[in-house]
Amino acid sequence: MTENEKIIYDESAIDRAITRISHEIIERNADEKELCIIGIYRRGISIGSQIAENIEKFSDVRVNFGTLDITLYRDDLTAVVDDPEVKSPKFDFSIVGKSVVLVDDVIYTGRTARAAMDALCSVGRPAKIQLAVLIDRGHRELPIRGDYVGKNVPTSRDEIICVKIPEFDGCKMVTIAKKP
Repeated sequence: MTENEKIIYDESAIDRAITRISHEIIERNADEKELCIIGIYRRGISIGSQIAENIEKFSDVRVNFGTLDITLYRDDLTAVVDDPEVKSPKFDFSIVGKSVVLVDDVIYTGRTARAAMDALCSVGRPAKIQLAVLIDRGHRELPIRGDYVGKNVPTSRDEIICVKIPEFDGCKMVTIAKKP
């Protein structure tokens, strides 16, 4: 952690938020016998996996869990990377006619969520798509919002929200810092 980073969510707060989101998904989808939870590559996968485990633990709902790489569906692809490494959607179940919850770590402009919906619909047509995010930092450029939000964190455009997950960062926390 750098000196200008401030912790806004520690490990226990993240776990509580993920548990709350899991319960909200169960409540809003009470009539469902089966849900599809799809984690958006990278950190959305870890958060989505925890949500899927919680839903199965807290309810009688069967959960299909998969992952989704939205790289080729980004509208800023050439600005992000010259030679993208694309990971195929990883799920061995059909999403056709099912309720799908896309999971990501942060929602900012809404463009990642839009790309995820495009990628998802390229493999099938779900009955409905919902969005779960750990952090909503505002500044939407598209009319997209999270259906399940862990924490709303008002930010300026010169700030960075960093979700740290043990698999990638060796710790679990959310920090905010000024852009360098």
